[in-house]
Amino acid sequence: MRTGIFLLAVILASCAQKQEKPLVTERIQYDVSIKSPDPEFDWWVQNIEGSRRENFVKSILNAAYSGKLKAFDIFHTPMSPEEVIAIGNRTDTILTTSPVPPYNDTLMEVKQSLDLQRITKVRFLEEWWMDEKSLQFEKKVIGIAPILEVFNEDGSLRGYMPMFWVYLDPAYPGKLKIQE
Repeated sequence: MRTGIFLLAVILASCAQKQEKPLVTERIQYDVSIKSPDPEFDWWVQNIEGSRRENFVKSILNAAYSGKLKAFDIFHTPMSPEEVIAIGNRTDTILTTSPVPPYNDTLMEVKQSLDLQRITKVRFLEEWWMDEKSLQFEKKVIGIAPILEVFNEDGSLRGYMPMFWVYLDPAYPGKLKIQE
């Protein structure tokens, strides 16, 4: 009998000590570099090692390309897998004149494919909780957006463009639209 009371006391004490961490924020959004902008940094600073980075990026892209995860544009509008696949992939047709006789006009197709090396950041949307005594955090990833480097015609970096959002929480993006 004493053993049963002791076990019950231990269980109740452990339940009483386990408290929910207070919510710090329902939503926080921030960018994380996954490819170091400076080769002088240690390899792990603002960086995921090359093959792991590529696998990470491919996992997100493949989930959106296949429709396994629904993709949304930056305004939270649903995108088809074809629209997602089109990002960074395009075909241009150029009319050129032959430099030799008979100087005929020729149509030339120029295909541009998405370069995974240009995806150098990801944007996270998260919920955060924190134990105020221990300062231990818990985070829940709500959504992820791969971010492309965009270049000017002269090759200089123009800026960064989120490709699309995928949400891991089924309440999103609807929860964003209601509270905006």
